[in-house]
Amino acid sequence: MNIATKPKAVVLLSGGLDSATVLAMAIERGYDAFALSVYYGQRHSAELAAAARVASELGAREHRVMGVDLAGIGGSALTDHSIDIPTAPVADIPVTYVSARNTLMLSLALGWAEVLGAQGVFIGVNAVDFSGYPDCRPEYIAAFAEVARLGTRVGVGGSPIRIEAPLVRLSKAEIIREGHRLGVNFSLTVSCYQADEAGRACGRCNSCCLRRDGFLAVGVPDPTRYV
Repeated sequence: MNIATKPKAVVLLSGGLDSATVLAMAIERGYDAFALSVYYGQRHSAELAAAARVASELGAREHRVMGVDLAGIGGSALTDHSIDIPTAPVADIPVTYVSARNTLMLSLALGWAEVLGAQGVFIGVNAVDFSGYPDCRPEYIAAFAEVARLGTRVGVGGSPIRIEAPLVRLSKAEIIREGHRLGVNFSLTVSCYQADEAGRACGRCNSCCLRRDGFLAVGVPDPTRYV
């Protein structure tokens, strides 16, 4: 397919294995993929360098980094260094939850998609092996799709931008298996909540544990670099 005739999609790319897999899926589906990463004041900003590597490796048409100040809001261990990253499961929504993060990221992606004339926005949220975040659930994605329909020029014109969350019902092991099938180089990704500047993972936070258990379940060697 000629690049001029390909449908376009904006893919939210954090630099972790989930979003890398989603980018590969969007490209396999025939989209001309525009990758968007967001600097929101996260303490694990090494993931942004990982996102750039992934976007280049997988062949995104363009990779942009936009910024919002969620550290100014506070209240999350991912943006406030005075709050410890938990290393044990919790029964409630953990302190690594960042209020309004996915809503703001999806809004940025939606705006860019409308300007590009894109047909879809892809996000790597997951409601199976996740930390209980309310903005990773299918009902949240469905609600934001309604926002996209009601709150954009193309939406009210009858051609709303689709909000795609292809991983939402997959386990971490299933995501890794799909990414492996698509040739994603997981060694380029960073998932740790407190990765160091070189992108090395702590091996103790919830994100590290889910990632490690996923690789074990699939039987694929874990390429993660640990401190």
